Amino acid sequence: MEIYGGTINLLEKGLDYSSAKGKAISQNIANVDTPNYKTKNVNFKEVFSDEKSKGIEAYKTDSKHLDFTHSTTSKTFDVSNLRYRQDRNGVDMDKEQADLAANQIYNSALIERLNGKFNSLQSVIKGGR
Repeated sequence: MEIYGGTINLLEKGLDYSSAKGKAISQNIANVDTPNYKTKNVNFKEVFSDEKSKGIEAYKTDSKHLDFTHSTTSKTFDVSNLRYRQDRNGVDMDKEQADLAANQIYNSALIERLNGKFNSLQSVIKGGR
């Protein structure tokens, strides 16, 4: 049962990341005409690298496994070094729309996988019927 619990927990963390990413993208799109607005982003890789550099440990079943655990914390930050327009607004609508589409696909995949896990659990509870 722990396999399901662990997987479901990871899928939940993935949905948390996707939600934070979606909020950042929405804020960027909503502020496309706001002078001096700095684009916001959520970066999973940056937080993962920060955690990895702290020397976190993992349970390894083979000596070839990497020395880290999964970190699903996300971090929102301003992208202050980008300037796309004279009003110093850093929102690139083409990029934001592409990021929004990619995030929606990611979110849908996570939800589909989570539904699959719940369907499997429901089948087990019903005795395979």
